Amino acid sequence: MSKTVKLKKGFDIKLVGEAEKQLADFKPAKTFAIKPTDFIGMQRPKVTVNEGDTVKAGTPILFDKAMEKVQYCAPVSGEIVEIKRGDRRKLLEIKILADAYISYESFDKFSGDSLKSLSKNDAIEQMCKSGVWPQIIQRPFGIVANPEDTPKSIFISGFDSHPLAPDYGFLLQGEESNFQAGIDILSKLTSGKIHLNVNGESAIPSVFANAKGVELNKFSGPHPAGNVGVQIHHIDPINKGDIVWTINPYGVVQIGKLFLEGKYDASKLVAVTGSEAAKSGYVKTFLGACVDTMVSGNTKQDNIRVVSGNVLTGERINKDGYLGFYHQQITLLPEGDQYEFLGWMKPTSSRLSYHRALGLLSFLSPNKEYVLDTNTNGEERAFVQTGVFESVTPMDILPVYLLKAILAEDFDEMEELGIYEVVEEDLALCEFVDVSKHPVQEIVRKGIDLIQYS
Repeated sequence: MSKTVKLKKGFDIKLVGEAEKQLADFKPAKTFAIKPTDFIGMQRPKVTVNEGDTVKAGTPILFDKAMEKVQYCAPVSGEIVEIKRGDRRKLLEIKILADAYISYESFDKFSGDSLKSLSKNDAIEQMCKSGVWPQIIQRPFGIVANPEDTPKSIFISGFDSHPLAPDYGFLLQGEESNFQAGIDILSKLTSGKIHLNVNGESAIPSVFANAKGVELNKFSGPHPAGNVGVQIHHIDPINKGDIVWTINPYGVVQIGKLFLEGKYDASKLVAVTGSEAAKSGYVKTFLGACVDTMVSGNTKQDNIRVVSGNVLTGERINKDGYLGFYHQQITLLPEGDQYEFLGWMKPTSSRLSYHRALGLLSFLSPNKEYVLDTNTNGEERAFVQTGVFESVTPMDILPVYLLKAILAEDFDEMEELGIYEVVEEDLALCEFVDVSKHPVQEIVRKGIDLIQYS
């Protein structure tokens, strides 16, 4: 039965620089990269290509020796121009110089009755060898799902409440048939329900409203209402021993295209956002695109930070860096390396703060959009027991006590306090409002790793 969930806890970070709902005329990227660092939990990556090799979109270029069945494939056709390694030969990037016209590996096509009669094992085999399987993420732990497991349910968040997040209705225009085919395939992978969760405060995009075979739930409230972990918590909570799979709508569409068209189509729309973007909008490119064409000549100043993803959970990259595997936006922000006299004590209404602190008057203008830099405005210190973490976490957990249990490596306490229900993004807002300046997301990942590998 569909549910309507209204959340009160949380906080919307309203920033200047939302992407205009139109295609921007940026030059196409020339190089693309797959970064093993995007796949949390990848233990022993093995490269299957060499520099100078030519590949097609859908050609396997990488796999994890711990789960060899799942292949990571080239998003475009072209030449492998660099296999970049770091300290101790850690694999960082596999770069591809793209062809002018993309050619694709061929996979089996299905439609109508043949799609319905396709077996679970055959569906999994095609997904694993074609490159779409890594779109499926397992909870707990937030890692690429194991195709040998069977989840109790599958969750899809149909909206993103992070700052400056792209609009899914715009991203998925015209993808109704591909999305439905993706849902039909996913339904073969679980005996439970597929939960499609949408924003209850706005019109439901047609790609979601017309979907069949899903339970449509509505969520409303401030961020993190769009986080799939929060949605799981309120619909079908995870207990020790449970497995739930999650996938974003882009991944569902990609699965649908694989089975309907017989190819690994890694094309996507990416939102160019942020206060320092001279021109915002959406650009059509491919997964793992180099962002240089979106950044070069498109900044209001030179001293900026480029983030692949959103400002809370995204990854800092160079101006010629590469879009993350799971990211659908880049954000351009002022670099926070300049300091103000009196800092946070200086009376101002131009700086956003969750706290009604002396001098920070942003609470008087709740709908104002702000230009924020990356300065943390403080340094790490002891945890302050203010209750503020709980006020921005719409889950029945105690974040401060959970974080302390992780730091103390107390396994029993971590389990009792909800470590199985969270990943980094679920407590990212705590890091933003933390007056003690702790790396909350790093601590959460440390706790997950302790539980997973103990």
